[in-house]
Amino acid sequence: MSTATTELRRFLTITGQRFKAGQSAPEMFSPAVDAAWHALLGTPAYEALCLESAGQPIQHVVNNGYGPIAWVAAYEEAYGALPEIWFTDADGTADQEAIARYRETGTVVAEWDCGPVGGGDDVAPGRPETVRR
Repeated sequence: MSTATTELRRFLTITGQRFKAGQSAPEMFSPAVDAAWHALLGTPAYEALCLESAGQPIQHVVNNGYGPIAWVAAYEEAYGALPEIWFTDADGTADQEAIARYRETGTVVAEWDCGPVGGGDDVAPGRPETVRR
């Protein structure tokens, strides 16, 4: 399993936890992890990954935003510090400035253009749960 796929699994786990707690959807700010997400979308493997990680189907929707990434503390509690792949573009180039800021401050402020939506009846179709900043 690639690093990006491992991180997608972790992201989906956090997504499921946030949805169960009534929290907003986590922001997908990594182009590299998002590329792994796109590669799996619509496959039986993705459906299985969602059920195993999030406990429910997870849809991928357009959801543009910019601001603090709200789920970093939950990630760190479960898995430790965010690895470099979260700051890497789809071509494999790491944003060293963003990594340094994260390591110095423990926070991530980023832009995103997509996110997860639960597949259950409690989510309005086409309406992402992420709070826009």
